[in-house]
Amino acid sequence: MNSKKVEIITIGDEILIGQIVDTNSAWMAQELNKAGFEVFQITSVHDEASHITNALDEALKRTDIVLITGGIGPTNDDITKKTLCEYFHTKLVFDPSVIENIKQVFANRIDFVFNDLTYSQAMVPENCTVIQNKVGTAPITWFEQDEKVVVSMPGVPYEMMEAMRNEIIPRLQKKFQTQKILHKTIQVFGYSESALAIKLADWEKELPDFIHLAYLPNYGIVKLRLTGTSDDLLSLEFAVNQQIESLKQLLGKAIIAFEDLPIEQIVGNLLTAQGKTTATAESCTGGNIAHRFTSHAGSSEYFKGGIVAYANEVKTEVLQVSSEDLNLYGAVSRQVVEQMARGALQLLHTDTAIATSGIAGPSGGTAEKPVGTVWIAACSKDKMTSRLFHFGNTREQIIQRSTQAALVMLKEIT
Repeated sequence: MNSKKVEIITIGDEILIGQIVDTNSAWMAQELNKAGFEVFQITSVHDEASHITNALDEALKRTDIVLITGGIGPTNDDITKKTLCEYFHTKLVFDPSVIENIKQVFANRIDFVFNDLTYSQAMVPENCTVIQNKVGTAPITWFEQDEKVVVSMPGVPYEMMEAMRNEIIPRLQKKFQTQKILHKTIQVFGYSESALAIKLADWEKELPDFIHLAYLPNYGIVKLRLTGTSDDLLSLEFAVNQQIESLKQLLGKAIIAFEDLPIEQIVGNLLTAQGKTTATAESCTGGNIAHRFTSHAGSSEYFKGGIVAYANEVKTEVLQVSSEDLNLYGAVSRQVVEQMARGALQLLHTDTAIATSGIAGPSGGTAEKPVGTVWIAACSKDKMTSRLFHFGNTREQIIQRSTQAALVMLKEIT
Protein backbone atom coordinates (compact mmCIF):
# COMPACT_ATOMS: atom_id res chain seq x y z
CA MET A 1 0.00 0.00 0.00
CA ASN A 2 1.49 3.35 -1.04
CA SER A 3 0.93 6.59 0.84
CA LYS A 4 -1.28 9.01 -1.06
CA LYS A 5 0.46 12.05 -2.49
CA VAL A 6 -0.78 15.54 -1.74
CA GLU A 7 -0.06 18.88 -3.36
CA ILE A 8 -0.83 22.12 -1.56
CA ILE A 9 -1.66 25.14 -3.71
CA THR A 10 -1.69 28.53 -2.02
CA ILE A 11 -3.41 31.35 -3.87
CA GLY A 12 -2.67 35.00 -3.27
CA ASP A 13 -0.44 37.81 -4.47
CA GLU A 14 0.34 38.66 -0.84
CA ILE A 15 2.42 35.47 -0.59
CA LEU A 16 4.26 35.98 -3.86
CA ILE A 17 5.29 39.56 -3.07
CA GLY A 18 6.47 38.59 0.40
CA GLN A 19 3.81 40.57 2.24
CA ILE A 20 2.96 37.52 4.33
CA VAL A 21 4.81 34.28 5.02
CA ASP A 22 3.08 31.04 4.03
CA THR A 23 2.88 29.35 7.42
CA ASN A 24 -0.28 27.49 6.37
CA SER A 25 1.55 25.03 4.12
CA ALA A 26 4.12 24.10 6.77
CA TRP A 27 1.39 23.40 9.31
CA MET A 28 -0.70 21.44 6.80
CA ALA A 29 2.28 19.35 5.72
CA GLN A 30 3.03 18.36 9.31
CA GLU A 31 -0.58 17.35 10.02
CA LEU A 32 -0.94 15.45 6.75
CA ASN A 33 2.29 13.59 7.38
CA LYS A 34 1.10 12.52 10.82
CA ALA A 35 -2.06 11.19 9.18
CA GLY A 36 -0.14 9.08 6.67
CA PHE A 37 -0.22 11.35 3.61
CA GLU A 38 2.88 12.44 1.71
CA VAL A 39 3.07 16.09 0.70
CA PHE A 40 4.70 15.90 -2.72
CA GLN A 41 4.79 19.57 -3.63
CA ILE A 42 3.78 23.03 -2.42
CA THR A 43 2.90 25.61 -5.08
CA SER A 44 2.05 29.30 -4.72
CA VAL A 45 0.20 31.05 -7.55
CA HIS A 46 -0.98 34.48 -8.58
CA ASP A 47 -4.63 35.58 -8.19
CA GLU A 48 -5.39 34.82 -11.82
CA ALA A 49 -7.65 32.12 -13.26
CA SER A 50 -5.18 30.78 -15.82
CA HIS A 51 -2.46 30.43 -13.16
CA ILE A 52 -4.83 28.51 -10.89
CA THR A 53 -6.03 26.15 -13.62
CA ASN A 54 -2.49 25.50 -14.84
CA ALA A 55 -1.40 24.68 -11.30
CA LEU A 56 -4.37 22.33 -10.91
CA ASP A 57 -3.58 20.57 -14.19
CA GLU A 58 0.00 19.92 -13.12
CA ALA A 59 -0.93 18.93 -9.57
CA LEU A 60 -3.50 16.35 -10.67
CA LYS A 61 -0.94 14.72 -12.97
CA ARG A 62 1.40 13.93 -10.09
CA THR A 63 -0.75 13.66 -6.96
CA ASP A 64 -3.94 12.07 -5.64
CA ILE A 65 -5.11 14.98 -3.50
CA VAL A 66 -4.92 18.73 -4.10
CA LEU A 67 -5.56 21.09 -1.20
CA ILE A 68 -6.11 24.74 -2.12
CA THR A 69 -6.01 27.62 0.35
CA GLY A 70 -7.03 31.20 -0.23
CA GLY A 71 -9.06 33.22 -2.68
CA ILE A 72 -12.57 32.20 -1.54
CA GLY A 73 -13.63 35.37 0.26
CA PRO A 74 -16.54 37.57 -0.86
CA THR A 75 -14.55 40.34 -2.58
CA ASN A 76 -13.79 40.78 -6.28
CA ASP A 77 -10.17 39.65 -5.96
CA ASP A 78 -11.25 36.28 -4.54
CA ILE A 79 -11.60 34.27 -7.75
CA THR A 80 -10.91 30.69 -6.65
CA LYS A 81 -14.56 29.62 -6.40
CA LYS A 82 -15.43 30.92 -9.86
CA THR A 83 -12.28 29.38 -11.35
CA LEU A 84 -13.08 25.98 -9.84
CA CYS A 85 -16.58 26.16 -11.33
CA GLU A 86 -15.09 26.60 -14.77
CA TYR A 87 -12.48 23.92 -14.16
CA PHE A 88 -15.04 21.31 -13.12
CA HIS A 89 -17.58 22.40 -15.78
CA THR A 90 -20.31 23.44 -13.40
CA LYS A 91 -22.12 26.56 -12.21
CA LEU A 92 -22.62 28.45 -8.97
CA VAL A 93 -25.84 27.71 -7.09
CA PHE A 94 -27.27 29.12 -3.88
CA ASP A 95 -26.92 26.85 -0.83
CA PRO A 96 -29.14 28.06 2.06
CA SER A 97 -27.31 25.79 4.53
CA VAL A 98 -24.29 28.07 4.25
CA ILE A 99 -26.35 31.05 5.43
CA GLU A 100 -27.77 29.04 8.32
CA ASN A 101 -24.26 28.01 9.32
CA ILE A 102 -23.03 31.62 9.23
CA LYS A 103 -25.94 32.66 11.47
CA GLN A 104 -24.96 29.99 14.00
CA VAL A 105 -21.26 30.86 13.89
CA PHE A 106 -21.91 34.56 14.49
CA ALA A 107 -24.99 34.27 16.70
CA ASN A 108 -23.22 35.94 19.62
CA ARG A 109 -21.49 38.63 17.59
CA ILE A 110 -23.64 41.76 17.91
CA ASP A 111 -21.30 43.61 15.56
CA PHE A 112 -21.77 41.12 12.69
CA VAL A 113 -24.04 42.40 9.92
CA PHE A 114 -25.39 40.37 6.99
CA ASN A 115 -24.98 42.09 3.64
CA ASP A 116 -24.84 41.14 -0.03
CA LEU A 117 -21.23 40.01 0.26
CA THR A 118 -22.16 37.68 3.12
CA TYR A 119 -24.93 36.12 1.05
CA SER A 120 -22.51 35.66 -1.84
CA GLN A 121 -20.64 33.13 0.29
CA ALA A 122 -23.63 30.80 -0.12
CA MET A 123 -23.02 30.62 -3.88
CA VAL A 124 -21.17 27.33 -4.31
CA PRO A 125 -20.24 25.04 -7.24
CA GLU A 126 -23.18 22.76 -8.01
CA ASN A 127 -21.21 19.52 -8.26
CA CYS A 128 -19.13 19.87 -5.08
CA THR A 129 -19.68 18.63 -1.56
CA VAL A 130 -20.06 21.60 0.78
CA ILE A 131 -18.34 21.41 4.17
CA GLN A 132 -19.46 24.11 6.56
CA ASN A 133 -16.93 26.52 8.03
CA LYS A 134 -17.38 26.29 11.81
CA VAL A 135 -15.46 29.50 12.55
CA GLY A 136 -15.93 31.71 9.49
CA THR A 137 -18.15 32.57 6.55
CA ALA A 138 -16.51 30.90 3.52
CA PRO A 139 -17.48 27.23 3.14
CA ILE A 140 -15.05 24.49 2.21
CA THR A 141 -15.71 22.83 -1.16
CA TRP A 142 -14.77 19.22 -1.94
CA PHE A 143 -14.53 17.89 -5.51
CA GLU A 144 -13.91 14.34 -6.70
CA GLN A 145 -12.81 13.42 -10.21
CA ASP A 146 -11.22 10.21 -11.52
CA GLU A 147 -10.55 8.91 -7.99
CA LYS A 148 -8.79 12.14 -7.10
CA VAL A 149 -9.81 14.81 -4.61
CA VAL A 150 -9.58 18.60 -4.80
CA VAL A 151 -10.47 20.64 -1.71
CA SER A 152 -10.70 24.42 -1.53
CA MET A 153 -10.59 26.07 1.88
CA PRO A 154 -10.03 29.51 3.43
CA GLY A 155 -6.54 30.93 3.72
CA VAL A 156 -7.24 32.44 7.15
CA PRO A 157 -5.02 30.25 9.38
CA TYR A 158 -7.45 29.47 12.21
CA GLU A 159 -10.24 28.70 9.73
CA MET A 160 -7.96 26.43 7.71
CA MET A 161 -6.70 24.63 10.83
CA GLU A 162 -10.20 23.96 12.13
CA ALA A 163 -11.28 22.57 8.77
CA MET A 164 -8.17 20.41 8.36
CA ARG A 165 -8.32 18.90 11.84
CA ASN A 166 -12.03 18.22 12.10
CA GLU A 167 -13.22 17.72 8.54
CA ILE A 168 -10.68 17.36 5.76
CA ILE A 169 -8.11 14.97 7.23
CA PRO A 170 -10.77 12.64 8.74
CA ARG A 171 -12.59 12.52 5.38
CA LEU A 172 -9.36 11.85 3.49
CA GLN A 173 -8.47 9.04 5.89
CA LYS A 174 -11.90 7.52 5.40
CA LYS A 175 -11.63 7.67 1.61
CA PHE A 176 -8.00 6.58 1.25
CA GLN A 177 -6.33 3.78 3.16
CA THR A 178 -2.86 5.05 4.00
CA GLN A 179 0.35 3.52 5.21
CA LYS A 180 1.68 4.21 8.66
CA ILE A 181 4.45 6.83 8.69
CA LEU A 182 6.94 7.03 11.55
CA HIS A 183 9.46 9.82 12.13
CA LYS A 184 12.35 9.66 14.57
CA THR A 185 14.78 12.52 15.11
CA ILE A 186 18.33 12.18 16.41
CA GLN A 187 20.23 15.41 17.14
CA VAL A 188 24.01 15.40 16.71
CA PHE A 189 26.54 18.02 17.84
CA GLY A 190 30.18 18.37 16.82
CA TYR A 191 29.94 17.32 13.17
CA SER A 192 29.36 19.37 10.04
CA GLU A 193 26.69 17.99 7.72
CA SER A 194 29.30 16.73 5.24
CA ALA A 195 31.51 15.17 7.92
CA LEU A 196 28.51 13.41 9.41
CA ALA A 197 27.44 12.12 5.99
CA ILE A 198 30.91 10.63 5.47
CA LYS A 199 30.85 9.09 8.95
CA LEU A 200 27.48 7.45 8.28
CA ALA A 201 27.97 6.52 4.61
CA ASP A 202 28.32 2.75 5.11
CA TRP A 203 25.47 2.62 7.61
CA GLU A 204 23.23 4.66 5.32
CA LYS A 205 23.84 2.25 2.41
CA GLU A 206 22.47 -0.59 4.53
CA LEU A 207 19.19 1.14 5.41
CA PRO A 208 16.14 -0.88 4.31
CA ASP A 209 14.12 0.53 1.41
CA PHE A 210 11.23 1.56 3.67
CA ILE A 211 13.41 3.78 5.90
CA HIS A 212 14.74 7.08 4.57
CA LEU A 213 17.32 9.42 6.08
CA ALA A 214 17.40 13.23 5.93
CA TYR A 215 20.11 15.58 7.21
CA LEU A 216 18.80 18.85 8.69
CA PRO A 217 21.68 21.15 9.77
CA ASN A 218 21.01 24.06 12.11
CA TYR A 219 23.94 26.16 13.36
CA GLY A 220 26.21 23.39 14.56
CA ILE A 221 23.51 20.86 15.38
CA VAL A 222 22.56 18.34 12.69
CA LYS A 223 19.21 16.62 12.99
CA LEU A 224 19.05 13.14 11.51
CA ARG A 225 15.46 12.37 10.60
CA LEU A 226 14.57 8.73 10.00
CA THR A 227 11.26 8.29 8.19
CA GLY A 228 9.76 4.83 7.87
CA THR A 229 6.62 3.69 6.05
CA SER A 230 4.79 0.39 6.52
CA ASP A 231 1.37 -1.17 6.91
CA ASP A 232 2.45 -2.55 10.30
CA LEU A 233 3.32 0.14 12.85
CA LEU A 234 4.79 -2.24 15.44
CA SER A 235 7.24 -3.83 13.02
CA LEU A 236 8.09 -0.38 11.68
CA GLU A 237 8.91 0.93 15.17
CA PHE A 238 11.11 -2.11 15.79
CA ALA A 239 13.01 -1.60 12.53
CA VAL A 240 13.55 2.13 13.09
CA ASN A 241 14.67 1.58 16.68
CA GLN A 242 17.22 -0.96 15.45
CA GLN A 243 18.73 1.72 13.23
CA ILE A 244 18.83 4.16 16.14
CA GLU A 245 20.78 1.60 18.19
CA SER A 246 23.29 1.38 15.34
CA LEU A 247 23.60 5.17 15.34
CA LYS A 248 24.30 5.14 19.07
CA GLN A 249 27.22 2.79 18.47
CA LEU A 250 28.57 4.94 15.64
CA LEU A 251 28.17 8.40 17.17
CA GLY A 252 28.28 7.88 20.93
CA LYS A 253 28.26 11.12 22.93
CA ALA A 254 27.90 13.23 19.78
CA ILE A 255 24.19 12.40 20.01
CA ILE A 256 22.62 15.05 22.23
CA ALA A 257 18.90 14.25 21.88
CA PHE A 258 16.38 11.77 20.52
CA GLU A 259 13.52 14.24 20.19
CA ASP A 260 12.63 16.95 17.70
CA LEU A 261 12.69 19.92 20.06
CA PRO A 262 14.89 23.03 20.15
CA ILE A 263 17.96 22.45 22.29
CA GLU A 264 16.95 25.16 24.78
CA GLN A 265 13.63 23.39 25.35
CA ILE A 266 15.39 20.07 25.86
CA VAL A 267 17.70 21.70 28.41
CA GLY A 268 14.74 23.44 30.07
CA ASN A 269 12.85 20.17 30.40
CA LEU A 270 15.94 18.54 31.91
CA LEU A 271 16.40 21.36 34.43
CA THR A 272 12.72 21.23 35.37
CA ALA A 273 12.80 17.46 35.86
CA GLN A 274 15.77 17.83 38.22
CA GLY A 275 14.38 20.87 40.02
CA LYS A 276 17.39 22.95 38.99
CA THR A 277 17.82 26.54 37.81
CA THR A 278 20.20 28.32 35.47
CA ALA A 279 21.48 31.78 34.54
CA THR A 280 23.42 33.31 31.66
CA ALA A 281 26.36 35.70 31.34
CA GLU A 282 26.61 36.70 27.70
CA SER A 283 29.08 38.83 25.83
CA CYS A 284 29.29 37.89 22.14
CA THR A 285 25.81 36.31 22.09
CA GLY A 286 24.26 39.54 23.38
CA GLY A 287 21.36 37.98 25.28
CA ASN A 288 20.44 35.46 22.59
CA ILE A 289 20.65 32.50 24.98
CA ALA A 290 18.33 34.22 27.45
CA HIS A 291 15.98 35.04 24.58
CA ARG A 292 15.92 31.41 23.50
CA PHE A 293 15.01 30.28 27.02
CA THR A 294 12.30 32.88 27.56
CA SER A 295 10.64 32.25 24.20
CA HIS A 296 9.12 29.13 25.79
CA ALA A 297 6.20 29.27 28.21
CA GLY A 298 7.09 28.13 31.70
CA SER A 299 10.78 29.02 31.44
CA SER A 300 10.58 30.94 34.72
CA GLU A 301 10.55 27.51 36.40
CA TYR A 302 14.24 27.06 35.58
CA PHE A 303 15.64 30.31 34.11
CA LYS A 304 16.29 33.00 36.73
CA GLY A 305 17.85 35.64 34.51
CA GLY A 306 20.87 36.78 32.57
CA ILE A 307 23.51 39.46 32.35
CA VAL A 308 24.62 40.87 28.99
CA ALA A 309 28.21 41.73 29.90
CA TYR A 310 29.23 43.33 26.63
CA ALA A 311 31.53 45.95 28.15
CA ASN A 312 34.52 44.94 30.24
CA GLU A 313 33.39 47.08 33.18
CA VAL A 314 30.18 45.02 33.37
CA LYS A 315 32.29 41.88 33.52
CA THR A 316 34.32 43.26 36.40
CA GLU A 317 31.72 45.28 38.33
CA VAL A 318 28.70 42.97 37.97
CA LEU A 319 30.19 39.51 37.43
CA GLN A 320 33.30 40.06 39.57
CA VAL A 321 35.74 39.11 36.81
CA SER A 322 39.31 39.88 37.85
CA SER A 323 40.63 43.08 36.22
CA GLU A 324 44.10 41.58 36.34
CA ASP A 325 42.99 38.47 34.41
CA LEU A 326 41.03 40.60 31.97
CA ASN A 327 44.11 42.68 31.18
CA LEU A 328 46.46 39.70 31.11
CA TYR A 329 44.42 37.21 29.10
CA GLY A 330 41.85 39.39 27.34
CA ALA A 331 38.05 39.21 27.39
CA VAL A 332 38.05 36.25 25.01
CA SER A 333 39.82 33.72 27.20
CA ARG A 334 39.22 30.67 29.35
CA GLN A 335 40.04 32.57 32.53
CA VAL A 336 37.52 35.34 31.89
CA VAL A 337 34.64 33.22 30.60
CA GLU A 338 34.89 30.83 33.55
CA GLN A 339 34.73 33.76 35.97
CA MET A 340 31.72 35.12 34.07
CA ALA A 341 29.86 31.82 34.48
CA ARG A 342 30.75 31.57 38.16
CA GLY A 343 29.75 35.19 38.69
CA ALA A 344 26.31 34.65 37.15
CA LEU A 345 25.73 31.53 39.24
CA GLN A 346 26.63 33.34 42.46
CA LEU A 347 24.86 36.60 41.64
CA LEU A 348 21.56 34.95 40.69
CA HIS A 349 21.80 32.03 43.16
CA THR A 350 21.29 29.29 40.57
CA ASP A 351 22.35 25.67 40.31
CA THR A 352 24.02 26.12 36.92
CA ALA A 353 25.17 28.91 34.61
CA ILE A 354 26.64 29.45 31.15
CA ALA A 355 28.82 32.22 29.76
CA THR A 356 30.03 33.27 26.32
CA SER A 357 32.82 35.59 25.22
CA GLY A 358 34.01 35.85 21.66
CA ILE A 359 34.68 37.91 18.55
CA ALA A 360 31.54 37.96 16.40
CA GLY A 361 33.01 40.33 13.82
CA PRO A 362 33.20 41.52 11.20
CA SER A 363 35.99 43.53 12.88
CA GLY A 364 37.93 43.05 16.09
CA GLY A 365 39.85 39.92 15.18
CA THR A 366 43.62 39.46 15.44
CA ALA A 367 46.08 36.89 14.15
CA GLU A 368 45.99 35.19 17.55
CA LYS A 369 42.23 35.53 17.99
CA PRO A 370 40.54 35.81 14.59
CA VAL A 371 36.87 36.62 14.07
CA GLY A 372 34.84 33.59 15.12
CA THR A 373 36.98 32.79 18.17
CA VAL A 374 34.61 32.02 21.05
CA TRP A 375 35.16 30.77 24.59
CA ILE A 376 32.18 29.17 26.35
CA ALA A 377 31.95 28.05 29.97
CA ALA A 378 29.26 26.08 31.78
CA CYS A 379 29.28 25.48 35.49
CA SER A 380 27.38 24.04 38.41
CA LYS A 381 28.13 24.62 42.08
CA ASP A 382 30.86 21.97 42.05
CA LYS A 383 31.87 21.67 38.41
CA MET A 384 33.30 23.92 35.69
CA THR A 385 33.86 23.15 32.02
CA SER A 386 35.05 25.47 29.26
CA ARG A 387 35.80 25.06 25.57
CA LEU A 388 37.34 27.06 22.76
CA PHE A 389 35.46 27.21 19.46
CA HIS A 390 36.33 28.66 16.08
CA PHE A 391 33.14 29.61 14.26
CA GLY A 392 33.62 31.16 10.84
CA ASN A 393 31.21 32.92 8.48
CA THR A 394 28.95 35.85 9.34
CA ARG A 395 28.25 37.66 12.61
CA GLU A 396 24.75 36.17 12.82
CA GLN A 397 26.07 32.65 12.24
CA ILE A 398 28.73 33.09 14.92
CA ILE A 399 26.11 34.29 17.42
CA GLN A 400 23.73 31.44 16.62
CA ARG A 401 26.40 28.74 16.64
CA SER A 402 27.78 30.07 19.93
CA THR A 403 24.28 29.94 21.39
CA GLN A 404 23.76 26.35 20.29
CA ALA A 405 27.15 25.26 21.63
CA ALA A 406 26.53 26.94 24.99
CA LEU A 407 23.18 25.20 25.37
CA VAL A 408 24.75 21.83 24.54
CA MET A 409 27.44 22.42 27.17
CA LEU A 410 24.81 23.34 29.74
CA LYS A 411 22.98 20.10 28.97
CA GLU A 412 26.20 18.16 29.52
CA ILE A 413 26.67 19.43 33.08
CA THR A 414 22.99 19.32 34.10
